[in-house]
Amino acid sequence: MTSRLMVEARGVEKSFGHVHVLKGIDLEVKPGEVACLLGPSGSGKSTFLRCINHLEKVSAGRLLVDGELVGYEERRGKLYELTDRKICSKRSEIGMVFQRFNLFPHLTALENVMIGPRTVKRSTRSDLERQAMELLDRVGLAEKAANYPSQLSGGQQQRVAIARALCMQPKLMLFDEPTSALDPELVGEVLNVMKDLAEDGMTMVVVTHEIGFAREVGDTAYFMDGGVIVESGKPMDILVKPQHPRLQDFLSKVL
Repeated sequence: MTSRLMVEARGVEKSFGHVHVLKGIDLEVKPGEVACLLGPSGSGKSTFLRCINHLEKVSAGRLLVDGELVGYEERRGKLYELTDRKICSKRSEIGMVFQRFNLFPHLTALENVMIGPRTVKRSTRSDLERQAMELLDRVGLAEKAANYPSQLSGGQQQRVAIARALCMQPKLMLFDEPTSALDPELVGEVLNVMKDLAEDGMTMVVVTHEIGFAREVGDTAYFMDGGVIVESGKPMDILVKPQHPRLQDFLSKVL
């Protein structure tokens, strides 16, 4: 295994009791790449994404971020889980944006963006406020800094959630269907922020049903079904000329 990859999965499996959700995932993401995970509901996409930052523990295989095992250390061929403190430290290097925005309703947009660094980093409030305002400006919401989540649209809340994740200065961003809870007219404003991040070289793993985004922004697309990667490759290749019948059937229904 090599530290030249930002994400490296080798034979990753995950079971919940007798339910085998991931059945041997092999995947590589280089620094600066955008990897898009596509597939029907229940195919294991979100579970795999949650394994990347150890929100779910892998049942078998090896999963590395920036050359280091996720949530574990290996001694004499066996994996031992890290302490909660070490896991939290590693997780702080990985930003995650969920389907639901998960903003704190009693905090303003600015305070929501600042909450992570205020909790885990020793920075002055003035420095954090400046950084948070720069990030709100980056996602087009500087004028909404004093607004509470209830005063924001779904698209605006999701953009605040992206700014909040970025405020931790992550080396990797994970997106779990970030537009699925949005009204159709609000999807574009979130995807545009993600496109800007990709152009700036942010390494991203994105679970999405937005085929157009995967085709336009993704460097690699992985189609998952039944806990395995059925087909992968350049998005323009596998999404325009899919080879596997399961992917052909999936695209015929979503396009």
